[in-house]
Amino acid sequence: MGYIDIAAVSYALPDGRPLLDEVSFRVGEGSTTALIGQNGAGKTTLLRIIRDELDPLSGVVSIDGGLGVMDQFVGHGQAGQTVHDLLIAVAPDRVRRAARELAEAELAIIEDDDLDTQMRYAGALADYAEAGGYEYETVWDTCTTAALGIPFARAQYRELATLSGGEQKRLALEALLRGPDQVLLLDEPDNYLDVPGKRWLEDRLRETPKTVLLVSHDRELLARAADRIVTLEAGGAGSTAWVHGGGFGTYHRARDDRMARLDELRRRWDEQHVKLKELVATLKVKATANDSFTSRYRAAQTRLRKFEEVGPPQERPKEQDLDLRLRGARTGRRAVVAEQLELTGLMKPFDAEVWFGDRVAVLGSNGSGKSHFLRLLARGGTDPDARLGHMTTTGGALAPVSHTGRAVLGARVVPGWFAQTHRHPEFDGRTLLDILHRGEDARAGLPRDAASSALDRYGLVGQAEQRFDDLSGGQQARFQILLLELSGATLLLLDEPTDNLDLVSAEALQDALARFEGTVLAVTHDRWLAKSFDRFLVFGADGRVVESDAPVWDETRVVRDR
Repeated sequence: MGYIDIAAVSYALPDGRPLLDEVSFRVGEGSTTALIGQNGAGKTTLLRIIRDELDPLSGVVSIDGGLGVMDQFVGHGQAGQTVHDLLIAVAPDRVRRAARELAEAELAIIEDDDLDTQMRYAGALADYAEAGGYEYETVWDTCTTAALGIPFARAQYRELATLSGGEQKRLALEALLRGPDQVLLLDEPDNYLDVPGKRWLEDRLRETPKTVLLVSHDRELLARAADRIVTLEAGGAGSTAWVHGGGFGTYHRARDDRMARLDELRRRWDEQHVKLKELVATLKVKATANDSFTSRYRAAQTRLRKFEEVGPPQERPKEQDLDLRLRGARTGRRAVVAEQLELTGLMKPFDAEVWFGDRVAVLGSNGSGKSHFLRLLARGGTDPDARLGHMTTTGGALAPVSHTGRAVLGARVVPGWFAQTHRHPEFDGRTLLDILHRGEDARAGLPRDAASSALDRYGLVGQAEQRFDDLSGGQQARFQILLLELSGATLLLLDEPTDNLDLVSAEALQDALARFEGTVLAVTHDRWLAKSFDRFLVFGADGRVVESDAPVWDETRVVRDR
């Protein structure tokens, strides 16, 4: 067992802006605590402080037990990384250090096979064995078999780029939940998981004796797996923590009650403040006319000063106010037509028609070809002639999608693509204001004041001078949605758009999609978002693609039923 104790932790950003303000809470032994809050409130930063990657300005973090960590984006490192590299990254510290030294020693002896490199290699082998590396490979074998269906010996050299995001997440989670570390930090562990994967994670979190602190905005996962909820509430002096001791089922009512209580306490403080000032003013007049009131006047002044020094009670945390204006425009009646379309090696040929105004959720397990399907449409479909005049809002070239058959976009259909991984190398190193101001080939630039106004509507004006690659996952997601708004897209191709969005942002996106004049295709495993769609294209486990009139999370069932 283990625990995490966070006491009065404060932190400021490099530019001096406060981010965390005396955050305090405890994650007790064997409990699963969810950390939530609006994007940019400091959740990931707090996790980095807990894991000793960042030093707080003040406060103390105490951890009892070995610490295992999973980052928000798994496997987003250097090109050529393998399954073995991922498993090493989430291994216990001693195994991780020994494995990395062994890998470096192996490279060294390949480049220069002299006595020194041989001795280094021999020492690295001994250290790896002493750290328990070979024994730990049996754990990895169990993990790859469970997550990928193949043993470690066959999986270890497979490049991560060949795995879906969900497969990478499942593999990392298998390793952490089966490993010896007693305390786990999980940043958005449900991102990229399909619904069976989310349910698997919910079950494992309920069963595990480990102490878990996780960041998630999946309401069903929070309701099923979290014992308590800690909310980071943004404020002028930085985010503070409010702890709800119950589960997510009672969270909203408890939060509403708390807000009402804070409003009432502030109202009473304001009333008392007014009365004290009126008393001081009254006694001042009387003391001027009669010296016998002087002592009472001075006592009232002292009382008012002490009252103001203590200050008002905590203010109601500022609520997010997002204004997402996805507009779109009318297009031809048929937005997408697929005829005997097959993405090579992923599915059997299928036909489909998507009409103007449709809201189509694309469902199915990870690796079934859903994201490839959207990427093919983002490239303008399969017909070279049909691509002329079409525009994609990714800002960069999309990799080709191997296929047979046809997928054609209708008249005046302009695709806009939301990337699941948020990978936009063309934005790296550039600030949000610069990206909007300068524009791209497919998007005109904005005057700086108009760009700032647009960022403000998306809750990003405070990040205007931040680089895109320094944003949180949720901020990157909101910025991508803003680019879709500015692009003039009439066909939104959204690949897991709510994965990194906080609850308020996800609700704002759903409202914007409801108002959007155009067509929406969204790959999603968000059970809440899927309920708002009216058609469902299910990529089945047997390679068949069929349509369903309701969300289907066990794709084998809809195929079998049909």
